[in-house]
Amino acid sequence: MKKAITVAQIFVGVLFIISGIVKGNDPLGLSYKMQEFFEIWNSGLASSGFFLKGPLINLFQFFHEHSLSLSIIMIALEIMAGAALLIGWKKNFILNLLFVLIVFFTFLTAYAFLSGKFKNCGCFGDCLPITPLTSFLKDVVLLGLIVFLIFGKKYIQPAFTAPVRASFLISFLVISLGLQWYALNYLPPVDCLPYKRGNNIAQQMKIPVGAVPDSFAIRFVYEKEGRQFEFSPEQLPSDLGSYKFVDRIDRLVRKGNAEPPIKGFALIGLSGMDSTEAVLNQSLCFILFCENLKGETKEWLPEFKELYKTAQKRGIPVYVATAVSLPAATEFFQKAGLSQIQIFACDNTAIRTAARTVPTIYLLKQGTVQKKYSFKGFNTIQEQISFK
Repeated sequence: MKKAITVAQIFVGVLFIISGIVKGNDPLGLSYKMQEFFEIWNSGLASSGFFLKGPLINLFQFFHEHSLSLSIIMIALEIMAGAALLIGWKKNFILNLLFVLIVFFTFLTAYAFLSGKFKNCGCFGDCLPITPLTSFLKDVVLLGLIVFLIFGKKYIQPAFTAPVRASFLISFLVISLGLQWYALNYLPPVDCLPYKRGNNIAQQMKIPVGAVPDSFAIRFVYEKEGRQFEFSPEQLPSDLGSYKFVDRIDRLVRKGNAEPPIKGFALIGLSGMDSTEAVLNQSLCFILFCENLKGETKEWLPEFKELYKTAQKRGIPVYVATAVSLPAATEFFQKAGLSQIQIFACDNTAIRTAARTVPTIYLLKQGTVQKKYSFKGFNTIQEQISFK
């Protein structure tokens, strides 16, 4: 029994640490996934007759607005709880915390699987994408192991001396918060997104070779003598002329994976013209991905203006892709003294995927990502880039 508890203790602790670190690589991505859950729940509540829908909608809206803070806290809790379990620190408190966390995670993954509205619940971030079913089964196993540990907690003993345990936990706290701070200021250390360095955006917008398309079963609905009949194409009756056509139904039999890694990426100018191909064919160009133009712009705008001037001297075009309305974005950059810069509207989801900091700038060579920098890198970008 003691050996089984020890094995479960190590397995659960390590898995929580790994899960937290993988998500800590991109806390903004986790916050976007949380927002997706809150939006779907509020949409369902708004159309329901549930008597508590008003307070719940307000609660989920509050969580939606503070999803990044929730993401940071959740990641830190995962890592710290896993580390504490490994060394047996305050086992009663930690096991109860792990139980609460895993019940919450199991609910989320069960919803993601049963609702069919998610392809990836974000449990291991973008670097280790797993299906909702796999994630749900993983959480069920973890729930069983944590319950097992709760019943066998008498076999869990503190490891090392008190000072060593304190140093161990402080180290993991620094890792959890430091990793997230770096990702939020300098982009994720490990880039697992389709816009990573070396990827060609135009190629990533195509369906991968060998991808399996969705498989559908076609059924035709006909009516005869007041009754409706459903036929497959092979089962159509010989006297079809005596039937009245009602409907055609395409039932999904097998979900495929025939989707491009990058979806919704299009650069639309004020005239409504799609300039995506023209921009991606440039020998060299910069694109500033900017989801919003809020007060934080004072941190990056001066450095961006200097970069723009240098790029102009070298004949390298600089573009802006934003989710802000084009008139508002145009007015903003005009006031900043950048009236000549070309601004494009782009899908908000595409920008969020491309820019894990607000903003993020790319150097593209014929559509291939050469460099990408967060706003913290604007002051050194001119020294780091070798223009050819």
